[in-house]
Amino acid sequence: MRLVFAGTPETAVPSLEALLESDHEVAAVVTRPDAPAGRGRKVAPSPVARRAAEAGIEVLKPAKAGDPRFLDRLREIAPDCCPVVAYGALLPRAALDIPRHGWVNLHFSLLPAWRGAAPVQHAILHGDDVTGAATFQIEEGLDTGPVYGVLTEPIRPDDTAGTLLERLARAGARLLVDTMNGIEAGVLEPRPQPSDGVSYAGKITPEDARVDWTAPAMRVDRLVRACTPAPGAWTTFRGERLKLGPVRPCAGGDPLPPGALRVRKNEVLVGTGSSPVVLGEVQPQGKRRMQAADWSRGVRLTDEDRLD
Repeated sequence: MRLVFAGTPETAVPSLEALLESDHEVAAVVTRPDAPAGRGRKVAPSPVARRAAEAGIEVLKPAKAGDPRFLDRLREIAPDCCPVVAYGALLPRAALDIPRHGWVNLHFSLLPAWRGAAPVQHAILHGDDVTGAATFQIEEGLDTGPVYGVLTEPIRPDDTAGTLLERLARAGARLLVDTMNGIEAGVLEPRPQPSDGVSYAGKITPEDARVDWTAPAMRVDRLVRACTPAPGAWTTFRGERLKLGPVRPCAGGDPLPPGALRVRKNEVLVGTGSSPVVLGEVQPQGKRRMQAADWSRGVRLTDEDRLD
């Protein structure tokens, strides 16, 4: 089939790569406009735009998917189908109607669970044992369209949103190609999503990523892993923000008041609403990431110090 691929972040690149290696023709790529990125916040093209440029593919960067000039160009390209992975913008009916097989989205959850912007983060945050990915026909509703195919993926005890999403992106790329193959062959029909089991995964903001040390250790662990690498879990120490890498629930040991700190051998423990957790990497404001034990020696922790 003749395809126009829509995607923006690094997560979408494996799917673009898989489609480029398939028997389908990727005629163009749609991605979000160039935006500030990296430490210097310099304006740069998206990861998908960079990969498409390397492959010599036309790149379309509409500010809105309803832009008449973009719609006219899409009609000129005349795609049979538009596969989508994390494009990051709403698609109006005028765009949805152009390809004869519509727009097919790769979503990183087992629909109808975790519809929305942050399915992987919410799966970890809520303690799911299994997640997955699904390909579905895009409608005007939020991730409500009928499903073509699914795959499952166990969530490991030490998974962060980053590690889990990396696995799902690779496995999902194969699922997306298989879906394109099935649509072209006429052997794949989407099935409506069940009405039971619907849940929503709203975007996790930096404020959502602030650790509440009165929560149980399991909740703290899940929050930090769900927010790694983005938006990044954090707390405050001596009035300044302290970024946190994944923590580890502490087996045994005396309980600590929520937020209280204790240095033990080469570990730094923090009290929660249940048992303590062991800090991993931390990043003080304006400084590099470091192991918590090294940080504790540098700041010279006192018995009165705590994380707020």
